[in-house]
Amino acid sequence: MEIDKETLIYLVKYAKIEGEDSLLQTDMLVKKAQIQKIHHYTITPPATDKGRWQTYYKGSDGKRKILRAQTEAGILEKLYSIYFEQSNIDNLTFYSLYQEWLDYKKTVTNSLNTIKRHEQHYKKYFEKSELHTKKIRQIQELYLEETCNHIVREHNLSRKEWGNIRTILNGMFEYGVRAEYLGANLMDKVKIHVKFRQVNKKSGKTETYNTEELEKLNRYLDRMYTETGDAAFLAVRLNFLLGLRVGELVALKWDDITDAIHLHITCEETRDQYTNTYSVVGHTKTNQDRFVILVPKALEILNRIEREGEYIFMRGGERLTSRQIAYVLEKYAERQGADVKSTHKMRKTFASRLNANGVPIDCIREMLGHNNLSTTLGYIYNPLTETETYHLISGAL
Repeated sequence: MEIDKETLIYLVKYAKIEGEDSLLQTDMLVKKAQIQKIHHYTITPPATDKGRWQTYYKGSDGKRKILRAQTEAGILEKLYSIYFEQSNIDNLTFYSLYQEWLDYKKTVTNSLNTIKRHEQHYKKYFEKSELHTKKIRQIQELYLEETCNHIVREHNLSRKEWGNIRTILNGMFEYGVRAEYLGANLMDKVKIHVKFRQVNKKSGKTETYNTEELEKLNRYLDRMYTETGDAAFLAVRLNFLLGLRVGELVALKWDDITDAIHLHITCEETRDQYTNTYSVVGHTKTNQDRFVILVPKALEILNRIEREGEYIFMRGGERLTSRQIAYVLEKYAERQGADVKSTHKMRKTFASRLNANGVPIDCIREMLGHNNLSTTLGYIYNPLTETETYHLISGAL
């Protein structure tokens, strides 16, 4: 039996082996250490003298099954057989590997919403396919490539949509390699030969509010705040001057205003897609805090807001949610008879206006909280009207 470095460390730390049964004890400790790395269910000792040890595991159909034994050694033997015996690896299905990988992902990601999206994508694209019940050892490179091309063609996927699905496949097969089920990640060589669905190219008209649109929207927001006193209208108004993710916007606290020109961004709101509930977590999307500059216009808006509690944007004693901010823009578009521009378009408008007025791109990156400049470039569009663009080009030439 091969012993890896982590298992050896476990043995040195915990093993106290004496007497004639030393080899047997060592074998059991090795198995226990290996099982603990991948077994996510509690192994429960018997509640009474006549009881049995028990735990759960996921069968090849993905359903949770109970496992019992008279002794701890007995239940470890059964688990070892399930996880490591060759016969079980040979019978491992695509779906079983997906379940194992998803359980692993749950332990290494903070985002339950990411897990939820993986589950939705698997159900939509793989659950009714041949892959679902296919034994993992029977999946060959050409077969996988053919299946992937079929999925793209059958569902008329865009390149971006395929990228989301490929994330699942790549993650599964990479996990299979690391778990020593597979010798190589088959997705490394898979190529898509069919055509992706073409999507309309994004432009400043679709991704930003141009100068005239923003002026009109701001007049509407000011009027509605005067009439209702609802801080949601000022939240939208302010974010065109901050460029925050909407989850960061609604998580702002008065204490985040560190001085006359800086706002400290440390938290964000998240939505649990399983329960559709909102909560504030103590980190941003990138797990990095940052400081955003407060320009005079932003300070003027903040000074108009009446304090109701620790959060800046509240209504009736309750913190506003990102959904309530989105509703403001949706209602405005409905009244204008125009297409809705999402809350994310506020961020793109902010970045594009800074760029159009000569702010260095790296400064924009820092304000947006991006790690990579390439991400920031995807937020830059032309936020000017046709007349403004014409005069700018004329002046330049």
